Amino acid sequence: MYARLSSIMFPIATLLFIGAIVWGYQEHQEKNSVLIKAENQYQRAFHDLSHHMGRLHDQLGQTLAVSSSSQGMQRKGLVNVWRLTSQAQNEINQLPLALLPFNKAEEFLSRISSFAYRTAVRDLSKQPLTPAEMKTMKSLYKTAESVNLELGKVQDAVISDHLRWMDVEVAMASENNPHDNTIIDGFKAMDKQMGAYPEADWGPSAMSADRKLSAAGLEGNEMSKEEIWKKALDFLGPQAEGADAKVTEDGSKTDLPSYSVSVKGHEGVNIQLDYTRKGGHLLWFMNPREVQTRKLNFDTARNKGSQFLVRHDYKQMTPITYDEYDHVAVFTYVHTIDGVKIYPDKVTVRVALDNGEVVGLQASDHVFAEKLLAPGKPKLTKEQAQKGLNPDFRIEDYSLAVVENDMRKSVLCHEFLGKINDHRYRIFMNAETGEEENIEEIPESAKAIYK
Repeated sequence: MYARLSSIMFPIATLLFIGAIVWGYQEHQEKNSVLIKAENQYQRAFHDLSHHMGRLHDQLGQTLAVSSSSQGMQRKGLVNVWRLTSQAQNEINQLPLALLPFNKAEEFLSRISSFAYRTAVRDLSKQPLTPAEMKTMKSLYKTAESVNLELGKVQDAVISDHLRWMDVEVAMASENNPHDNTIIDGFKAMDKQMGAYPEADWGPSAMSADRKLSAAGLEGNEMSKEEIWKKALDFLGPQAEGADAKVTEDGSKTDLPSYSVSVKGHEGVNIQLDYTRKGGHLLWFMNPREVQTRKLNFDTARNKGSQFLVRHDYKQMTPITYDEYDHVAVFTYVHTIDGVKIYPDKVTVRVALDNGEVVGLQASDHVFAEKLLAPGKPKLTKEQAQKGLNPDFRIEDYSLAVVENDMRKSVLCHEFLGKINDHRYRIFMNAETGEEENIEEIPESAKAIYK
């Protein structure tokens, strides 16, 4: 009996064993294939990075070498610097460096990109590179040289020692590994070189590109937790009466210290509000309650949003965009002075379509916007500015508006709203030069505003 059972089971077990070996071999081959493909991608991204960083250094040198009167060559050089920096950023993102502290290098490349772009897009014949910007470029050139030396050492080691990027990924993921790896050490040195770049050397173009929110320009005195809680009570009204609340301080060691207020609303929903510590300005409000039905139409929702803004002292605000999702209407309003729309000064309001309650407000752009007392007067008339439009552009509406240009400076424009190629656009024509300052496509969801 046992012999008969063995004669049946042994071939089956043998077949299963052989099948397991074959399956394991195939899995191993597939795994190796994936690893080889990933390694090849890492190697390609790294060598492309090394190539583009070398070209970036060369391009900075060439741009510095041309005459200050050769604005065309300067612009071409700056555009190439911007393009090469963007490529280098993309290649860094393809490398397994997520667990490596590489923030200084990424910030350095980001600021080179912003500096080059915002300098190149302006009219260099009217606004040539300033001495401070030339000094900035010289420092960039010097730093890029040091970075390329470190990158060259890593590249030489990768080629001569046949180093693998998969080992870097394993080393970074290991908690116990001391990260003693040639590639890791090289990129840490590269990050250190970029981080050594002096902050004060950045020129005015880069400063405008990297504008950070700061309490320095805010009006008002420093507020206490108790004062912020009173502000939140006044803002929320009846829904905050008798509710549990918590006020916490955030960002005390940053440029923008603030307070976060959490209020337990109806049905256990946590209502959140953020205020600046200086002046107690409301940055953000959110009531994340679920809105299950849609009962209100567009006009009613817009009126509810407008009434809410007036009630909370956001006056002279005009709706410019509209969207809707999950039974919530989302309106963006801009401040208006004498009929002129001030686009940098805006707020976003969320209106629940079941009962018209405002369930959200984003006001940080309004808080930090430049407070214009008057928008100014256009140098060119509407008719003169209109000549610069595409002949096929069908104008549906018109107004004056203030927008931010690429240098983040406020510019008065003629705003033309209309259609071309079956799409609706806003086109902003500079009221002084008659050139296009900005073009925005208006989504289909916002068409109700412009009926």
